[in-house]
Amino acid sequence: MRLLVRFMGFLFAAGTVVFLVGVGAVAGLIWHFSKDLPDYSQLQDYEPPVMTRVHAVDGSLLGEYAKERRLYLPIQAVPKLVINAFLAAEDKNFYEHGGIDYTGMARAGVLFIQNYGSNRRPQGASTITQQVAKNFLLTNEVSFARKIKEALLAMRIEKTYSKDKILELYLNEIYLGLGAYGIAAASLVYFDKSVNELTVAEASYLAALPKMPATLHPVRNRDRAIERRNYVIDRLLENGWIKQADADKARKEPLAVTNRSNGAHTFAGEYFAEEVRRDIFERYGEKKLYEGGLSVRTTLDPKIQVMARKAMVAGLVNYDEQQGYRGAMSKLDISGDWGVKLAEIKSLSDISPWRMAVVLETSDQSARIGFQPNRELGGAISKQRETGIVTVDGVRWARAAQGNAKGKTPTSVAQVLQPGDVIYADPLYTKEGQPVEGQYRLRQIPEVSGAMVAMDPWTGRVLAMVGGFSFDQSQFNRATQAYRQPGSSFKPIVYSAALDNGYTPSTVVLDAPIEIDQGQGAGVWRPENFSSGKFQGPVTLRNALRQSLNTVTVRLAQDIGMPLIGEYARRFGVYDELPNYLSYALGAGETTAMRMVTAYSMLANGGRRVKPTLIDRIQDRYGRTIFKHDQRECRGCDAPGGWKNQAEPQLIDRREQVLDSMTAYQITELMEGVVQAGTATVVKEVGKPIAGKTGTTNEAKDAWFVGFSPDVAVAIYMGYDKPRALGRGNAATGGHLAAPIARDFLKLALADKPAVPFKVPAGIKLVRVVSKTGMRAGPGETGGTILEAFKPGTAPPDNYSVIGVADADGRGGVPASQQQQPDSGFFMRPGTGGLY
Repeated sequence: MRLLVRFMGFLFAAGTVVFLVGVGAVAGLIWHFSKDLPDYSQLQDYEPPVMTRVHAVDGSLLGEYAKERRLYLPIQAVPKLVINAFLAAEDKNFYEHGGIDYTGMARAGVLFIQNYGSNRRPQGASTITQQVAKNFLLTNEVSFARKIKEALLAMRIEKTYSKDKILELYLNEIYLGLGAYGIAAASLVYFDKSVNELTVAEASYLAALPKMPATLHPVRNRDRAIERRNYVIDRLLENGWIKQADADKARKEPLAVTNRSNGAHTFAGEYFAEEVRRDIFERYGEKKLYEGGLSVRTTLDPKIQVMARKAMVAGLVNYDEQQGYRGAMSKLDISGDWGVKLAEIKSLSDISPWRMAVVLETSDQSARIGFQPNRELGGAISKQRETGIVTVDGVRWARAAQGNAKGKTPTSVAQVLQPGDVIYADPLYTKEGQPVEGQYRLRQIPEVSGAMVAMDPWTGRVLAMVGGFSFDQSQFNRATQAYRQPGSSFKPIVYSAALDNGYTPSTVVLDAPIEIDQGQGAGVWRPENFSSGKFQGPVTLRNALRQSLNTVTVRLAQDIGMPLIGEYARRFGVYDELPNYLSYALGAGETTAMRMVTAYSMLANGGRRVKPTLIDRIQDRYGRTIFKHDQRECRGCDAPGGWKNQAEPQLIDRREQVLDSMTAYQITELMEGVVQAGTATVVKEVGKPIAGKTGTTNEAKDAWFVGFSPDVAVAIYMGYDKPRALGRGNAATGGHLAAPIARDFLKLALADKPAVPFKVPAGIKLVRVVSKTGMRAGPGETGGTILEAFKPGTAPPDNYSVIGVADADGRGGVPASQQQQPDSGFFMRPGTGGLY
């Protein structure tokens, strides 16, 4: 008995020693691994990378920019269903344990021993808290050392932060596949829904993803993804978090996911979105753009953008088709499955309703075409094969392009299309605008390009931007990056400089041949009007601008001086520096469509400076406004205590007056004459007050129209990226190519706007004058007269001193055969009514 007692005492002592040694060893391990643990207090101020989101004026999503697609949601905004789904899948006892699930750890240990040597990855038993410790503070290394550190950090995190805070960090940090980080982004990427709209099945699928998002791909591994989703649904039911009927319904629900693009989400807004991205990058840098969680409210009006895109594309395509059909894009062997082969050819994704197709068979009356199949999420090619018919009406335009000449109009489809031809096609429409079922029209990507910018002339807010035919084809934004010669669309700046410095719309300048000695062996420059060889003699500024007379503009530039014109060009932002060469008065310099529409906006708004902007407001991730375009002061807008019969709020506009408001009205009236009876008469069809000017550059390499109504300003140019002639004669002018695009756009954009005339500034006198001579109309004289705008202290002349009268040797004069007759109303004699 005594021996037994001794033996038990020995065992107790030995056990005590072992226990103490074990405790010491554990304490030593804890001390060893604790001494270099990461600082978990940083979680308190954690700011994860959050994507920047860009919105149009109506709130619709325009684009998202991120390295990690993440939207941060506070735990209070996460639906209970979503929380329960993740707890069921990852850690059902999350709100009960202290950071470590000992039962789970034991189970994982047993499995590790059983699978030892099998090269299988050990099963984890990590709680959500441990996953937070690993994701935020540790690496993905598979080792006991990392697991010990993870456990130690988890316990410390649990003592420092609330359960809700830990869960919030977890739900916003985890990677869920397809580039989505956090539940908010994943909900959008997989289902194009907010988390509040998720069904039981959808929430369960997202909850299944954290451990193996690639393995549970919704297309490549659909069956396994559904199996794992249903497992989460069963756990929800088992825990009593959903009802049996909800579980049964969720299991039967198909796994239907969307293919949500990373790019612009507003149709036709790709160029605009990319310009905004560049702007933010330049303002705040790469990190702020892709990780800062900025909320950007832009100036883009989606409805006007679609109108602009429609009008611009139609103009480019119409011109291109008039040049003839250049043939199929490529040839394809159509034996076997043509759909797989066609799917491998790169097609433009942003030119809907155009679709790439291959010709399968042809006859005189029609061709059967097969459309490029869609790609499913994950890149798999759809097994569906869609076909259609191209009729003779669908190829009627396709005369063969033969240099400057074109072939005959085709009389059969087989003359144009052959089996294996890869083409674009879109639905064939009736004259009433209805699509003909199953029938399609041949299309070709235009070689010509161009740009359009629509702006609010009062604020500089860009309402729409088209930077080319297709962003997918070329990301070069011709609205802001293409420097082209504006041609005669620059003339209103020249005329504004003159009107602002003493000239009147009735000032007379000589339209006649002129020679300019360019000096230093550069030879003699002889500017000509578009109608070469025809001159009108003395003409008023109004009629000279209306007819876009080059010789008059050159003489006017000589009279007022190129330095003054350069100053006005700089004020309006058309050019930074304008060389003192007279050819630049005719638009020989290079500028952009954005600069031109901004300049014309200053003419439209009464001469106030406007700064073009694509962004109204930028907010940081906390909702604080860090940028606002409108800098006007609103006095009285803050009314503490509500309305108390105080004065109405006033907007204080301190913007620079670039041009006298009366001068701005005068030039507006002159440009309204260009639309009513000049080179832009096609725009008159809009049926609203429009002022504008066409432009055609030397050798017709660019065609322009820039103009405005009281509500919107627009600049359009058309030209080849590698400049070459657009054609010959009137067919290649701004009035023939660019103005019709403006007409079609403005008809749509101003459809619901009243026909409000341009506002007449205080002080302007409207005097009736003879339109041809600019002289005051006699009493009762109405035929051939107009109301002309004059500033205080000026009036219509009674007789003329003509700018540019021929000198003694006749240089610059008008040939006798082209001189005006005395009954024209012009008298070549000195007087006091004109200006030199």
